[in-house]
Amino acid sequence: MIVQACINGARAADFHPSLPLDAHAMAQDGAASIAAGAAELHVHARGADRQESLAPEAMDRTIQALRRACPGTLIGVSTGAWIEKDDRRTLAAIAGWHDLPDYASVNLSEAAAPEVMEALRDRGVGIEAGLASIGDALRLASLDHGGRVLRVLIEISEQTLEEAFAVAEGIQKVLDRAGIHRSILLHGENATVWPFVERAAARKLSTRVGLEDGKDLPDGTVADGNAALVAAAIGIYRAR
Repeated sequence: MIVQACINGARAADFHPSLPLDAHAMAQDGAASIAAGAAELHVHARGADRQESLAPEAMDRTIQALRRACPGTLIGVSTGAWIEKDDRRTLAAIAGWHDLPDYASVNLSEAAAPEVMEALRDRGVGIEAGLASIGDALRLASLDHGGRVLRVLIEISEQTLEEAFAVAEGIQKVLDRAGIHRSILLHGENATVWPFVERAAARKLSTRVGLEDGKDLPDGTVADGNAALVAAAIGIYRAR
């Protein structure tokens, strides 16, 4: 079990005053999150304009800074289709990375997911298979990638807790039926962040927290930043 820190995501600059939007800020924030107890980092690289980017120059700059600040820490990135807005650009960017992340998340809801997974595998980059629906889980099960991913990321966006838990349960049942027995990282978003941290801890699964997923602490107050969110999650796991 681990707590992963997802430090920025696709959030806009006005989401939180401590949101890290350049390589230097991500490195500092990543180091603070590791010091607070996070085992790994998940980041969305940003270009010079602070917008999300998979371009080699943005990715290399980000990975280099994080490696210097957080030696020995596993670093993951997003490959979301919205970042480059073109599947060919996404694949070309991955092919051009020089400083490689340890793993990258791939959303199974996206049309080019199989091609992106192959491109990552060709580069020796591990794959987090992102599943947000039962349909995503069925798609993963239909691919030979199902048993060859680093881990499965069950990421739930539904904001009604009963519905969110039902989707998560449905995904896990599909994985079990398909015989996909990979490490699972379970997390919610916004209103469901902390219920899913509690659920993950109770089931001895990994989870993640950070400004990508939400800015509030369990008591509803706004966290100072990612390190505070990580510390709160670590506290929940230690209380089990």
